[in-house]
Amino acid sequence: MITDEPVTAGTLADAFEVGVERITVELLRLSSEYNCVDTPRGFELRELAGGWRLFSRRDFAPFVSRFVIDGQTSRLTQAALETLAVIAYRQPVSRGRIAAIRGVNVDSVVRTLTQRGLIEEASIEPESGAVLYQTTSYFLERLGMGSVSDLPRLSPHLPGLEHLDEFDVDSI
Repeated sequence: MITDEPVTAGTLADAFEVGVERITVELLRLSSEYNCVDTPRGFELRELAGGWRLFSRRDFAPFVSRFVIDGQTSRLTQAALETLAVIAYRQPVSRGRIAAIRGVNVDSVVRTLTQRGLIEEASIEPESGAVLYQTTSYFLERLGMGSVSDLPRLSPHLPGLEHLDEFDVDSI
C-alpha cells in the first residue's frame, strides 16, 4: 500500500528475511484468498510489471477513480499515443528513429511521456551518441501487463502484412 510501483518477491524476501520461494507461495496464497468469491474484498493482490501490488477490486474501479481523481485526469494526445506505441514496439529506440517512423518532430512528445513516467532513457547509442528510450514499469502497470512481450502482435492488424511473422526482420 505504501509503494509507488510493484514490489518484487525478492525485495519482500529481503525485507522479511525469508526465502523468495516462501514469499512467492504466500503472495499466491494471499492473492487467491483476496479473490475468493465467498469472502469478497474491496481490494486484490496482483502480479504485474515484474512485481506485486495491491489494487482496488476492478468492480469498484469506477467509484475509486471518481473519488481519487474527480475529473483531474488528462488524456494522452494522439501524437503521444502514436509515439508511445513506436517506443513500446521498437524499444530501445532513439528520438531520430521515432521521428522518422512518425514523420514529425517528437521532442516535446518524448518530454511529456518522460515527465508522465511512461518512458525513460535506456542507454546511449554508441555510434551516434543518441539517447535510446524504453517504456517503464509504470507503463506496464497502467496496461496491466507483466512485460512488453505481452503487447499484442501488430502484423495481423496491418493490411498486406498478415505473414510478416514468417520473415526475419532483423536480417533485412
